[in-house]
Amino acid sequence: MKFAVLVFPGSNCDRDMLNAALKTGVEAEYVDYRETSLQGFDGVLIPGGFSFGDYLRSGAMASVAPIINEVKRLAAEGKPVLGVCNGFQILTEIGLLPGALLHNDSHLFISRNEELEVVNNDTAFTNLYEQNEKVVYPIAHGEGHYYCTEDIYHSLKENNQIILKYVNNPNGSYDDIAGIVNKEGNVCGMMPHPERALEKLLGTDDGIKLFEAMVKSWREQHV
Repeated sequence: MKFAVLVFPGSNCDRDMLNAALKTGVEAEYVDYRETSLQGFDGVLIPGGFSFGDYLRSGAMASVAPIINEVKRLAAEGKPVLGVCNGFQILTEIGLLPGALLHNDSHLFISRNEELEVVNNDTAFTNLYEQNEKVVYPIAHGEGHYYCTEDIYHSLKENNQIILKYVNNPNGSYDDIAGIVNKEGNVCGMMPHPERALEKLLGTDDGIKLFEAMVKSWREQHV
């Protein structure tokens, strides 16, 4: 398996994403936002940061970058796509995930570890966790309030698309939502950073299972 780690001007978690992928024993390479092909890649990782300085709004300018058409193609082909923090914002901007990310209710940038609950462990991203397992991932965002309409929320609930919730909501997200998947289950977005939760020495290694789950799910389909 080979992951593409997208790099935009202002990305600052691209190295963490690459390290997380490599830690599972698969291949991974950086791909510049100006590229127009993801040929040869089996999945896409969209890192956190401040793509294009968050001008206009977070993820808006990245949504029209040349590489985005290829991200959409791989998603349509059923390949795994993971967007974390700014990556989640980009996925909502390009329509691969519903809803939007608003300013935190406090209007402050929040950077700390947060406890989360895995509320759906039957996905390609969470199948190595226990149902309702509590995990700790870092958060680092100023626009992490997940917002959606009532209709979208009911659709998310009906299709079991909500995968992670905050135990103590730090930003005002609707129904404590921290991470979701698309209806097909191959596109995932979350505000917390599993790629920063790989070593107990750094406070938590709860994130590595998410990347291992992605690899496991891919291998079950292709090997």
